[in-house]
Amino acid sequence: MKKKASKSPKKVLKAHKINIPNILTLGRIWAIPLIVLTMYFIPRSSVMAWISVVLFALAGLTDYFDGYFARHLDQGSRFGRILDPIADKLLVGAVLVMLVFTDRIDGLMIIPALIILCREFLVSGLREFLAEIKVGLPVTKLAKWKTTFQMVALPVLMVAGVCPFFKWVGQIGLCFAALMTVITGYDYWRSGSKYMNDEK
Repeated sequence: MKKKASKSPKKVLKAHKINIPNILTLGRIWAIPLIVLTMYFIPRSSVMAWISVVLFALAGLTDYFDGYFARHLDQGSRFGRILDPIADKLLVGAVLVMLVFTDRIDGLMIIPALIILCREFLVSGLREFLAEIKVGLPVTKLAKWKTTFQMVALPVLMVAGVCPFFKWVGQIGLCFAALMTVITGYDYWRSGSKYMNDEK
């Protein structure tokens, strides 16, 4: 008797309509309420601070793996392309707000946080506009560095109450992220603004 050929993982997932990248992206969104809840108790519990960092790190990992599996399992989808950047912005926005709420970001450090938030709204609106006219807005290398500084600074600030040194390091990282936010935001705006002329 001939052995039945084993199905590849791609075929199995497709047959069962399982989209791993989309599940990971949704998981990142579902993690946000848990992160917010644990951060609410940060001023009173260093344990909660570390739990929030772990949750944030896991959410960050889903951002890497959803793209990885989308490429290697050929599971890219329109739903995922739309939801992935939204999930990232929701995560960063929620954490920034809670860091201000718990005084991990205070004083003049609120300005870099506002810059980062405003840039996210700007780029989101620009991407939505360009999508309507079927024009892409590729992520630049500097934007990736901005994201790296941002994703390191935020968890460090989450545990700033454990050690004052963490707050200092986190604030420096946030300032670098804000600086690169301004530069990349301007680059994106310059690239997209040429499509805003009504005469074209």
